[in-house]
Amino acid sequence: QLEVEVTDISGKTIDGPVRLDISVIDQNDNRPMFKEGPYVGHVMEGSPTGTTVMRMTAFDADDASTDNALLRYNILKQTPTKPSPNMFYIDPEKGDIVTVVSPVLLDRETMETPKYELVIEAKDMGGLDVGLTGTATATILIDDKNDHPPEFTKKEFQATVKEGVTGVIVNLTVGDRDDPATGAWRAVYTIINGNPGQSFEIHTNPQTNEGMLSVVKPLDYEISAFHTLLIKVENEDPLIPDIAYGPSSTATVQITVEDVNEGPVFHPNPMTVTKQENIPIGSVVLTVNATDPDTLQHQTIRFSVYKDPAGWLEINPTNGTIGTTAVLDRESPYVQNNVYTALFLAIDSGNPPATGTGTLHITLEDVNDNIPSLYPTLAKVCDDAKDLRVVVLGASDKDLHPNTDPFKFELSKQSGPEKLWRITKLNNTHAQVILLQNLKKANYNIPISVTDSGKPPLTNNTELKLQVCSCKKSKMDCSATDALHISMTLILLSLFSLFCKSPP
Repeated sequence: QLEVEVTDISGKTIDGPVRLDISVIDQNDNRPMFKEGPYVGHVMEGSPTGTTVMRMTAFDADDASTDNALLRYNILKQTPTKPSPNMFYIDPEKGDIVTVVSPVLLDRETMETPKYELVIEAKDMGGLDVGLTGTATATILIDDKNDHPPEFTKKEFQATVKEGVTGVIVNLTVGDRDDPATGAWRAVYTIINGNPGQSFEIHTNPQTNEGMLSVVKPLDYEISAFHTLLIKVENEDPLIPDIAYGPSSTATVQITVEDVNEGPVFHPNPMTVTKQENIPIGSVVLTVNATDPDTLQHQTIRFSVYKDPAGWLEINPTNGTIGTTAVLDRESPYVQNNVYTALFLAIDSGNPPATGTGTLHITLEDVNDNIPSLYPTLAKVCDDAKDLRVVVLGASDKDLHPNTDPFKFELSKQSGPEKLWRITKLNNTHAQVILLQNLKKANYNIPISVTDSGKPPLTNNTELKLQVCSCKKSKMDCSATDALHISMTLILLSLFSLFCKSPP
């Protein structure tokens, strides 16, 4: 829009100003452009003719009200060209790409490749030869559907496994023409017959799609030397309605179990028995029972000692009778919580021989075979002590109740007319020694007997060493008593030597 006026040479307006409208007429100087790429579409295999795959839209900068921007679409090239060079059609005005082949030809499994590339042309001027063009590539992927069931590569598989062994025994192979990246290809295996004891399991190898058949519970040759399993295979995804699993989706597995020489088994295990401690050497403890699982081989069994920590036992190698070779002692450090544990072997006559281990627990009943012990064995007192309660004595016994406390404490007969001490019971396990007068500095041995409550009771005659020491300023000095005791001993030894000398 312009304003125009006319002036003379002096600049005086003669006419105007007048508005002048100038219309710029569009020239077809812009090509169509595809701005939204890359263009990728998907279509399911077997889709009916006329199924829309995707839409291609181009942009033209020319005047949209003129033919300069009136676009028409066309497929210039299709790659690959099989099974038909014209697999798809594009709506020239809308740009919609649709299938034009029958569903039978749109079969992913028979195609050279499931990916097609189309060169799409957009031309302005309504598609006239004088129009300008732009191109883009449309990639179309044929998606898989589960239209092929998995099929075993053979009807029967063979496997061999040793009895007593677990793990994978055979890989079952299948073929499936569907896309390996989908659940339409991935296999799921199921044992449908021949596995009542749940001894077998089958899992899918995610890389190969094979069925890995495993033994999870050891097999026993003596029970069954052969097993036949019926196994079916399916896909993770369901099949399309008009497809079904056929006979090739099942297979049998023939499993042969190889015999292995198994070790004998003790019955029961562990074995338990109760015996009194101190039973005579040579006493029979138990006769063990062991059987060989290899019932078809008719083997013999021999027995031996494996672990006998205290060396108390022996076993008859032929009949399995266990006897004592030493006194059983409940108070032994090898006995834990009144139980002595030993291990025995049963060895068969196979080649090579196989061994089984049995555990024997002997519960030992207590016998009163330990005298009580007294503590402490040494006491000290000041020669001028005002408290003449010298020491509290305690008694202990390795035996069990009722062969222990209450204990009886007594003083042996004191020599001389004057009694120097006495003992007083405090409770079932303790007593107190009391001096009846202050004693001179010296060492004294107080004879004491302590008796347990067993039947028959046992008595320990022992001595309590009493040191009478000098005490000054709350310090106890017992060196004088030791020196006096040593010097008196030396004097007695010297006198003995003197009187025992032979005359010259």
